[in-house]
Amino acid sequence: MKDLLAKLEETKKYLSDNIKEAPEIGLILGSGLGTMAEEIENAVVIDYKDIPNFPISTVEGHAGQLVIGKLMDKQVIAMKGRFHYYEGYSMGEVTFPVRVMKAMGVELLLVTNACGALNPNLYPGALVVINDHINMTGNNPLIGPNYSELGPRFPDMSDAYDKDLIQLVHRVGDKIGVETHEGVYVSISGPAYSSKAESKMFRLIGADTIGMSTVPEVIVAKHSGLKVIGISCVTDMAIFEGSETISHEQVMEIADKTRPKFISLVKSIIGEVSL
Repeated sequence: MKDLLAKLEETKKYLSDNIKEAPEIGLILGSGLGTMAEEIENAVVIDYKDIPNFPISTVEGHAGQLVIGKLMDKQVIAMKGRFHYYEGYSMGEVTFPVRVMKAMGVELLLVTNACGALNPNLYPGALVVINDHINMTGNNPLIGPNYSELGPRFPDMSDAYDKDLIQLVHRVGDKIGVETHEGVYVSISGPAYSSKAESKMFRLIGADTIGMSTVPEVIVAKHSGLKVIGISCVTDMAIFEGSETISHEQVMEIADKTRPKFISLVKSIIGEVSL
C-alpha cells in the first residue's frame, strides 16, 4: 500500500503534467459557490474521478472538479465541490486535496462553506469571516503517523486563521459594499443537523456558526504551513425556538441567493491579497 508521501507525489505529477503554471492560491468552494470556478480564465478542468488518489464528491451542490487557472490575475487551484467526513471518507481522504495544493506550491488557502447561525446577531445570507474554530467532529485528520516533511507532530491551532487576512477581508467588504461579520465556527460530523439542545450547548461554549466541513481542511492547512482565510455563508438560524426545520434544499436556496455578493467578496479578496 502506498504511503501518503507516495500518493502525494503521484497526484502532484499528474496535475503538474496537465498545467503550465503552479498555483499560488487554493480555493475550496462550498455549497452554492461552485459556479465561481466558471470565472477562472484559461482554466484546466479535471474531474476528481480522473485524478490519482482523489475521492469523489457525492453531495448535491458539489460538482466534483478541480479547476486550475487565472482569477483576478492570480494563479489559483479551485475545488468545485469538497469531500465530507459524513460521506464515509476518512479524515485523510477529506483533507488530501489540501496536501496536494501545498505540494503544488499553494501559499494561501481560502475555504468557504454554508453554515447555520448560533449567534442571534446573524441572519440568513450573512457572510461570516472565521476567526477560530471548535472541532466537534470526534476526529482529527492528524491522528496517525506524522511525516515531518509535511509538518510538525504537534501544530499550534491557536492562530489557524491569519489575523491580518481577517482584517483584509473586512476592508475589502467595506470597499465593495458587502457586509462582513466575524466569529467562531464549530464543525460537527453530520450528516444529521444538530438538535436544539446541541445547538444551545455549542452557543454556550462560544460558537457563532455551525457546519459539517472546513475544520479538518484548516487543521491540515495549518499543519502544512499555509495561511488560511475562512468565510461562511449563513443559510439558517440553527438555535432558535420556533425556527423552521432545516433541509439541504433550504441551505442550497439561501446559498444560491447569496452567491453574487459572496463571489464578489471572494474575487475582490484574491485581487487584493499579497503573497
